[in-house]
Amino acid sequence: MVETVAQGALFDPAALQCQNQQAGATGGGRNSAARKAGSQMRRHRVILALFGVQILALIWATKSASIAARPGSIPAASASKGHLLYLTLSKGFKHDVIPHTTEVIKQIGEQSGAYDTTVTEDVSLFTAEGLKGYDAVMFYTTGELPLSDEQKRDFIEFIKAGHGFVGVHSATDTFYMWKDYHDLIGGYFNSHPWHQQVKIDVADASDPLVSFLAPSFEVNDELYQIDDFDPGTTHVLLRLDPSSVDLKKPGARAKWYGWPVAWTRRDGQGRVFYCSLGHERSTWDDPKFQQLMLNGIQWAMGKK
Repeated sequence: MVETVAQGALFDPAALQCQNQQAGATGGGRNSAARKAGSQMRRHRVILALFGVQILALIWATKSASIAARPGSIPAASASKGHLLYLTLSKGFKHDVIPHTTEVIKQIGEQSGAYDTTVTEDVSLFTAEGLKGYDAVMFYTTGELPLSDEQKRDFIEFIKAGHGFVGVHSATDTFYMWKDYHDLIGGYFNSHPWHQQVKIDVADASDPLVSFLAPSFEVNDELYQIDDFDPGTTHVLLRLDPSSVDLKKPGARAKWYGWPVAWTRRDGQGRVFYCSLGHERSTWDDPKFQQLMLNGIQWAMGKK
């Protein structure tokens, strides 16, 4: 049976308009929902992208910090560059390695951006006026240097006022006749019975100047014995491991304080760093020693 529909009802304009409106309403609802869903998806994508950028930035920062903290690395420059006066005058034995040490000290300062270096054998700079532009003075020296009494006073006052002093190797073989210098550096060279591969122990692994070397390291260098040393006013950083040398060798003398190799002291408001290593060129070319020197220089300048 075929159902018949009246012609008028089939083409009723009012009914057709109603159907169109209903269809439009339904379609418009679907379009509006789709637009909302698309907008939400776009917002989610943006949020996820921003979150991803933050994660990548965190990973990169962590990686950069890890690289910067590697032992033996040269740290980034401090907020302000320091100025180092490096005296290499010898009035006793003159070490052949000194010209190379000046290149290394300059290079360390330039690479790190921590300081610039003035190298001199001219003691005329050791006046109140001449020292004004420097944050620290470094000695690789020997003997009784030709400073006048006024220059000695100006130099000590410069350190006590809050500046730094860095001594390396034979800086303890200098100014035996000047008590204020002994009070500054903390001890005098006595002898060097060992010139060989030795083990150096880190005396204070918590100290940031030497913590990267802990617990010990080996070096082939000339080892000093130190006299007139006062541990009570000195913070020992490195010591010779006596098991790595022949204690029966002629000239070897055991002291109750052992064989200190590197230390820090305070003189007034000033900071003093000393290391007895540095006779051999290979020591100066060792990245670990370079890092130690940089740490000591920056600490003496009050920048570490």
